[in-house]
Amino acid sequence: MKKFALLTVTLLMGTSCFAQTKNLPEPNMQHKTLSVMEAYQQRKSVREYSAQPLSEQDLSDLLWAAQGKNRADGHLTAPTAMNRQEIRLYVFSEQGVSLYDPQTHSLTQVAAGDHRDIVAGRQDFAKSAPVSLVMVADMDKFGSNNQHAQWMVSVDTGIVCENINLFCSAAGLCTVPRGTMDAKAIQSLLGLTDNQIPLINNPVGYSK
Repeated sequence: MKKFALLTVTLLMGTSCFAQTKNLPEPNMQHKTLSVMEAYQQRKSVREYSAQPLSEQDLSDLLWAAQGKNRADGHLTAPTAMNRQEIRLYVFSEQGVSLYDPQTHSLTQVAAGDHRDIVAGRQDFAKSAPVSLVMVADMDKFGSNNQHAQWMVSVDTGIVCENINLFCSAAGLCTVPRGTMDAKAIQSLLGLTDNQIPLINNPVGYSK
């Protein structure tokens, strides 16, 4: 009986360690936004945010715009060199850190707790945004780590970042692209390898 009880506890503990995956609402293709030209006109870097959490629908639309699947063949809104799709997009919030899966439009939690401080680094204002999106270049998925490959993944990361900037401008959200962050702490928290490199981040929130 004791062995059975011990086995039951062990199984329950093991089950609790599995990452939780959450399906996002379908992206709202009727989302009321500015036109492309208006979004360019209104785009600006904002460093003050309301404490109001992003709605699930706004987060869904934001992530889809950043690098969601927009065709049945699995291609994304953000092009990548040779369609490697090597940019990982992590969502840091008060509740935890989750990895976005463009193919299933879902979030899988990879760390519990509020870790926005390591994304903010030396710039405290970034901690006030309800979410920070961190783009990580996976050199292993790209298939090379030479100088040209590093240039190309930097370009690909910039494309995802600009998708975020323009969606925020069009949808009335606030953001700023940032290179500042504690990359080593992020790698440690997420269990990343030396070939999975945090390159840039965008805190996102509503206007203060």
